[in-house]
Amino acid sequence: MQSPSDIKDITRPPRALCDALARIGTATASSELSLMGIRDPQIRGPQPLNHGRSVAGPALTLQCMPKREDLYGANEYDNPEVQLHRHVLYPAQAGDMVVVDARGDMASGIFGEMMLTFLAGRGGAGIVVDGCIRDSAKAKELDLGIWVRGVTPNYHAQTNLIPFAVNVPVACGGVLVMPGDIIVADDDGVIVVPVALAPEVIERSSEHAEWEEFARIRLSEGGDLRKYYPLTEGVRDEYLAWRDAQASRL
Repeated sequence: MQSPSDIKDITRPPRALCDALARIGTATASSELSLMGIRDPQIRGPQPLNHGRSVAGPALTLQCMPKREDLYGANEYDNPEVQLHRHVLYPAQAGDMVVVDARGDMASGIFGEMMLTFLAGRGGAGIVVDGCIRDSAKAKELDLGIWVRGVTPNYHAQTNLIPFAVNVPVACGGVLVMPGDIIVADDDGVIVVPVALAPEVIERSSEHAEWEEFARIRLSEGGDLRKYYPLTEGVRDEYLAWRDAQASRL
């Protein structure tokens, strides 16, 4: 088990990248990543506990492992500072996302109301847990995005799971998450955007959103789906003329 003294903070990407990806959302960003060679960036399993949020921020990671009693005592409060799920929260800054590899465990509440209140107070954007939290009714009231597999009344030390390491690579929902990766989360789910690919994802997604807006207008007017989604060469000149007209109004 990692010593708290060995924990390192993450390198955070520019906030502008995260804000742009939050506006783009998971569906478009996932599609563009797939076209760029990242086959499947989705963290499978966690779903929004509180709907209507679209957030993006760098990942602070927590790795959990099966419990072994010689490494971890049974009482959560005997020595709180050896509890690594606390240490993943300590360096949290505004906009950060906490990502937990909880091994899909459905009996272990990694965080409860007090821990989540602390993260919200630090300005954290949200949490993604491949497992559960507890105190879910109170958690829903916080200004915090929450994506989890489920909820439970148990705290983690009651079960067969222990926090093992902080800000290390983790496998969350079957996807590799590196500390500092940009996590994008909304009502459709959660995806991982490697920081080095973020500028291209944003550029491609902006173009994608523009032609989709044109296609949406034409389809709402009764246009032919075969022509307008995706756009065919036969309507490209029409799209370019529409785009130029929009630009001239700015």
